[in-house]
Amino acid sequence: MAGIEGRLPPEIAAKAEADGAAKAGQDSITLLTLGVLGGAFIAFGAIFSNIALTGAEGALPFGLARVVAGLVFALGLALVLLGGAQIFTGDVLMVMAWASGRLGLLRVLRAWALVWLGNLAGAVGTAVLVILAEHHLFGGGQVGLTALRTAETKAALPFGRAFLLGVLCNTLVCMAVWLSLSSRLPAHRLLVVVLPIAAFVAAGFEHAVANMYFIPFGLLIKATAAEGFWQAIRVDPALFAALDIFGAARNLMAVTLGNIVGGAVLVAGVYWLLYRRRMNDRH
Repeated sequence: MAGIEGRLPPEIAAKAEADGAAKAGQDSITLLTLGVLGGAFIAFGAIFSNIALTGAEGALPFGLARVVAGLVFALGLALVLLGGAQIFTGDVLMVMAWASGRLGLLRVLRAWALVWLGNLAGAVGTAVLVILAEHHLFGGGQVGLTALRTAETKAALPFGRAFLLGVLCNTLVCMAVWLSLSSRLPAHRLLVVVLPIAAFVAAGFEHAVANMYFIPFGLLIKATAAEGFWQAIRVDPALFAALDIFGAARNLMAVTLGNIVGGAVLVAGVYWLLYRRRMNDRH
């Protein structure tokens, strides 16, 4: 049992396994709805990060501006963890329950698919609300310009590079979720997730759920922004030629696969081998 001092790694492993089994056992409507919430919550973190990055790149050194953007992006995972939502990138830890025989592979894949689709709906839905609110006009259009640059950079990534950046990203994200299981205290759980999340954002790693907001928001700006917006930011929309639906699909496919490898193999798989394999051997 974990007291006020928190859980040790073997206890975290047991908790992660039990949580994975419980999450995958939920009905389809619940999984989908929790996924929608998760996508919206991560989108809020992305919005905050975009605001922080706007103007900071010119006023701060590149690395420091990225760190600031990463620190505020952690809002998204904080909302997910304490708000009880689910995100696909964290749910890849269900592999531990599968490896221990507590879940069948089809049940794991079903949960992943439902949560992924829910995340997509929540993130894109948030992007639509934000564009309808004309948030991209904030700061004389500079918020929209930052969003466009972010989305275009992601959509232009080659498949292989996006995959590897996804592997690196979800290693950190799943470690953040792992560390959050070390305590029952909300303040402690929030504190331990900040640095891993800030690190992946600062390093430019790729997170599938975050990209479900970043890229669609950029696409919506490009497709709907009035001429006055482009005049205000003094940028030709033709400069964002790489930002299209094909680039978006390629990015999400590559990053999703990379996120699975990073979380399921490098975190869940390794910790299962360390702390749960022998427990299952005994039975």
